[in-house]
Amino acid sequence: MLKTRVLTALVLLAVLLPILYFDYFPGFAVVAALFFAAAIWECARLFGSAEKRALGYGIIALGLFAVTVLKGGGANIGVLFTLCVAIWAVRFVPSLALGLPPVASFGNRIVGVTYAIAIFGCFVAILALFIHSPLYLLSVMAIVWVADIGAYFCGKAFGKHKLAPSISPGKSWEGAIGGWLLVLLISLGICLTPAAVVLRDTLPVSLYAVWGWMGLVGMMTLLVAASVVGDLFESQLKRRIGMKDSSKLLPGHGGVLDRIDALIPVLPLVTLLSFWF
Repeated sequence: MLKTRVLTALVLLAVLLPILYFDYFPGFAVVAALFFAAAIWECARLFGSAEKRALGYGIIALGLFAVTVLKGGGANIGVLFTLCVAIWAVRFVPSLALGLPPVASFGNRIVGVTYAIAIFGCFVAILALFIHSPLYLLSVMAIVWVADIGAYFCGKAFGKHKLAPSISPGKSWEGAIGGWLLVLLISLGICLTPAAVVLRDTLPVSLYAVWGWMGLVGMMTLLVAASVVGDLFESQLKRRIGMKDSSKLLPGHGGVLDRIDALIPVLPLVTLLSFWF
């Protein structure tokens, strides 16, 4: 399993690193469009769609995303990101406590559509942040990755109190807090050392320059919390329908949604807040 995971990661890096290094937007947009289509296909399956119908949704999503890239978003992008943040705050966060509607219900379709909108907003945010700079995009993603790594190891070492036992029994409060502290430690370390000069075009340094250390701590806390919610929500969807992974598209890693679940609420939020500072 470990060998498979490493090989898959190496293949993905071989595709993405040259695109990021040379700041080649057309190539990045093509890769993003393919991953978006795969994510919508997986989303449809998580909400009970038959395989052929789910594949059709994925193809439609690919076309929609292509049109979005070609036309651009303008002011409508801000509306989309605001809608995504509202969806998470009003609908998805409460569902972690209240549960989801039955798969064979009209309410399930509504939730499925709203989750698809959230995924769409995530991928549009990916493109927007890439246009700002690949380094800036990577700095936002790194926050989620660091939080996840910290949560894993702290949870293994100290986890005693379950975070959401009915949704994801392996996650603990100790792990979540450990991931949050690691993000704060690394973010403050970057901003308060000479590394800030080299990494000035990153989210932590940008936040610190405008809002100071209190703003940085508050924003990192919000983003880590959002990443945990995104992870738990996808786990809730999989548990409801009896799936271990959203798909097998990425050998050793599961599906696209399994890799980006924590990013789905984070990226539109960061992009929206970036307009303010």
